[in-house]
Amino acid sequence: MSDLFTVLKQKIQRKMKAVVFPEGLDERILTAASRLANEQILKPILIGDVNAIQDQANELHVSLEGIDIFDPNTYEEMEQLVEKFVERRKGKTSLEEAREILKDVNYFGTMLVYTKRASGLVSGAAHSTADTVRPALQIIKTKQGVKKTSGVFIMVRNDEKYVFADCAINIAPDSQDLAEIAIESAHTAKMFNIEPKVAMLSFSTKGSAQSAETEKVTKAIEIAKASMPELILDGEFQFDAAFVPSVAAKKAPNSVIQGDANVFIFPSLEAGNIGYKIAQRLGGFEAVGPILQGLNAPVNDLSRGCSAEDVYKLAIITAVQSL
Repeated sequence: MSDLFTVLKQKIQRKMKAVVFPEGLDERILTAASRLANEQILKPILIGDVNAIQDQANELHVSLEGIDIFDPNTYEEMEQLVEKFVERRKGKTSLEEAREILKDVNYFGTMLVYTKRASGLVSGAAHSTADTVRPALQIIKTKQGVKKTSGVFIMVRNDEKYVFADCAINIAPDSQDLAEIAIESAHTAKMFNIEPKVAMLSFSTKGSAQSAETEKVTKAIEIAKASMPELILDGEFQFDAAFVPSVAAKKAPNSVIQGDANVFIFPSLEAGNIGYKIAQRLGGFEAVGPILQGLNAPVNDLSRGCSAEDVYKLAIITAVQSL
């Protein structure tokens, strides 16, 4: 495991943050939860039928010691969650509808986070991104001043760490979206001990080409700088101008970023998704994430092709986000 996770574990160890796993029967979830509890890194909460989870754990030869299991069908405080859910939905949902909705493990788990019975949630091993994110947007919602959540990857290779965003959520972000993504990504970088230097990426550097696409990025830079003037941020940059000092010296000699950017904001989801996968597959970087940002409490989405190791790592990140 990389030094990054050694540092992150040290941040949360002994704080015993509770993290909810709605997919309690999944083999990868059970394996990771047992490891997290055994190492006393955090307090796992599994959602599902208690007997079924116990049987599955026995088959896998993993311990459930230190793990809580909540079943939406028998949870003693369900009516309190139902009332809180109706209140949160502000008349859009009746009590009867809420009781039915909260049988869904992702909605139930998200309500545990909203009511502070848990610090965060990790799902997606057996559910789609929409199944994980929709309850979070309806219940936890985005932070004040943030209109949309976004997804980042921490790209790790030996001692190198970079933030790539948005690589998971927003297909065609506008200027306001890009500015928000830049600011939230800077906050995320700091959680991972990265002092952010943010590069807004494009196919142009400092006006070398002009189009609606480049104008969108330059407008985003203006918005972000007005909102957070102390942030080291600039653009628009082609990637090499943001990352290679000799190229920056030629293409952007007056920029505050001289080939030393460590937070990269892509102009679209397709660019971000392609970019992180190229770095991962050709560059040998570990892609940690996606990490959702901009929410009032941490909710993170696994890939359905994830491993138990992926679950373990994303749970640690979720606990760190809750600090």
